[in-house]
Amino acid sequence: MAISGNPKKIAQDVRDGFVIVAPPMLKTYTAQDMKTILTNLAMVTREVRGEVIPLEDVMALKRRNMQLSRLTQAEMIIRSHCKKRRIPI
Repeated sequence: MAISGNPKKIAQDVRDGFVIVAPPMLKTYTAQDMKTILTNLAMVTREVRGEVIPLEDVMALKRRNMQLSRLTQAEMIIRSHCKKRRIPI
């Protein structure tokens, strides 16, 4: 099944916590779709890491770390799903 919508928007929704990546959700995607999602997750991760946040702003640092955590977790779930199903990415 093709990705419905913009893949970068999906990655941004993962970053913000609106979309949770889980193996049952990934069953409908092809190898190319998952590769596209991984690429967009990496792009959004670079954007988040590129933001300059002053060290005094604790809440902004906490928000940034949570976003990075969500993106990293989604990438690990996709990679482990592909490895388990022997899907080349």
